[in-house]
Amino acid sequence: MIDEQVVLVVDDTPDNITLMSGLLKDHYKVRVALNGEKAIEMMRKRLPDIILLDIMMPVMDGYETCSIIKSNPDWMDIPIIFLTSKNEVEDESKGLELGASDYISKPVNPTILLSRIKTHLTVKAANDFLKDQNQYLEHEVSRRAKEVALIQEVSIMAMASLAEIRDLETGYHLQRTKLYVEALCEQMIADGSYKADLNRENANLIIASSPLHDIGKIGISDSILLKPGKFTAEEFEVMKRHTILGKEAILKAESLMHQQETFLRYPIEIVFSHHEKWDGSGYPLGLKGVAIPISARIVAIADVYDALVSERIYKKAYSHEQAVGIMAAESGKHFDPKIVEAFLKVEEKFHEIAVTYRDLSL
Repeated sequence: MIDEQVVLVVDDTPDNITLMSGLLKDHYKVRVALNGEKAIEMMRKRLPDIILLDIMMPVMDGYETCSIIKSNPDWMDIPIIFLTSKNEVEDESKGLELGASDYISKPVNPTILLSRIKTHLTVKAANDFLKDQNQYLEHEVSRRAKEVALIQEVSIMAMASLAEIRDLETGYHLQRTKLYVEALCEQMIADGSYKADLNRENANLIIASSPLHDIGKIGISDSILLKPGKFTAEEFEVMKRHTILGKEAILKAESLMHQQETFLRYPIEIVFSHHEKWDGSGYPLGLKGVAIPISARIVAIADVYDALVSERIYKKAYSHEQAVGIMAAESGKHFDPKIVEAFLKVEEKFHEIAVTYRDLSL
């Protein structure tokens, strides 16, 4: 059974209440209030579908009542028809400016009143339908966006895990790196540094992409990748190629998407450029300063910090304090000074992540 539509009649004159109730009772469920204050009180308990509102009333007149109703986000879509003996043009204009849907002068013509009520209820029903549809579509878009983001993240982690499997020493390195990058991005956004390059949307993509930074190690031979000691100059040159190999692998994957812009933009930047240095002494291209993509500059901080505080077969771990000192000293050399500033603000968070997700002893 469809619920009857509710008309709220607000008028301080009993004869008018009786007249309106008689006209409407065969078509709608009628509720009455003798003044605006009482009407507001009734609306807090149950909302009507439409309101017939007198203007000249004690306690709270129709204009004030209308203003209060239209200022409430949950009530503002309820149509209001002013019923009044006031028929000056300025009175009508004032009511419409306050948000009323219509204005009918007394004495009321029953046919016109019923027609106007039906029209405004029909319009409200259509607007409610469109509103519900828009909310549904917004929900669906949000849900699909979350699904796509999850698929992207799972894809990235799956690819990154391939490199981790090859390197027995990485342990929780990928998880830690991602959390470090997240902490840095949050601080940089809070600081307002690099506003043009770092917003919430691309920060999320940079965070999700960061575990891929060493994907190119898949192409490095075990004799070099798993060597329990320092590299020779020749071996280091081979090792440096993991940035190129990683970029080539992701570019091949991206080519299958047949799109110019994909979510793999940031993985490509990170993989290829996270070993570049602010002063231009890094590899593979020797990029300098802001020529290095911001995504790679952020990941560089996370990657180096983790390397410093992690134990390896060929080295002992530095303490957190030692690592922070080294990172600070490399500001303007290895690292972007602005990102080092952000790092120093969240270095305790880095320490917490390093401890929480530390590797098992080697």
